[in-house]
Amino acid sequence: MAPHDAVLGWDEDSTAEAYAAFTRNYPMYSATSRDLAERARLADSRLVVDLCGGAGATAEAILALAPAQARVVSLDSAAAMQRVGRRTVSDTRLTWVAAPAEELTDHVHAGGVDAVVCNSAIWKTHVPDVFAAVRQVLRPGGLFVFNVGGGFAGVRHEDEKAARTRPSLNSLIQQIAARDYGYTPPLSDKAPPKLPLEAVAEHLSAAELSVRDTEIVAQHGTVAEKAAWLSIPVFARPDGDFTHAQRMDILSKAYALTSPGAPTVTSWLVVVAERPWGER
Repeated sequence: MAPHDAVLGWDEDSTAEAYAAFTRNYPMYSATSRDLAERARLADSRLVVDLCGGAGATAEAILALAPAQARVVSLDSAAAMQRVGRRTVSDTRLTWVAAPAEELTDHVHAGGVDAVVCNSAIWKTHVPDVFAAVRQVLRPGGLFVFNVGGGFAGVRHEDEKAARTRPSLNSLIQQIAARDYGYTPPLSDKAPPKLPLEAVAEHLSAAELSVRDTEIVAQHGTVAEKAAWLSIPVFARPDGDFTHAQRMDILSKAYALTSPGAPTVTSWLVVVAERPWGER
């Protein structure tokens, strides 16, 4: 079953505007996008797919590294995200396609893509179908580069472990929600990861894609950046029967108990896969 926010909320104008504002004001998505684009080895590319491309932060990173003659297709199921992206990313090499990742083969010719890049979103797709579609559109030797958030992958970088010296903003949110709204935190937040490396490897193998490299990387930020991210409607916490206004009230009170400039670290599992040479 897909996570709830894979289906609900992403096509809302409020989410799209808040998400795009975050990408302009904070470095997380631009930095992770640049990292993936660099790993995709785009110097000789002619056609690149930005999968689940949202408002275009990753497309911008790809366009910055791809040759002048290359084309980029940014595919996302949320029309609201793409409406914002069309306003903010202006490049004649970029084509916007409003469609789910699972329907990639309906919009891109088989075997004609040099690289597929997906930032932050692969976990909320139907992974086996998406991997199979990616394999079909990639040329032999073409690369599939994506990342999975540490919580979804069940990994933590050493930098993140070392940074856990004070209550996190998430834990403060739960405390405020319990105090002011009668929220009952879950007994345990140790649910199994949604997409660990073992599952990623199995799905890639089933799709006849070869793993070239995996790495756990750290993204450094601040509590202020974390608070801004949690203000985006689809990311707001805690889960449960809260209005967005109530979640923002909880976030504001929790944020007031922090130091905005205090460092934060998030972990990412980065995967580079390849369609093997010698295949038709």
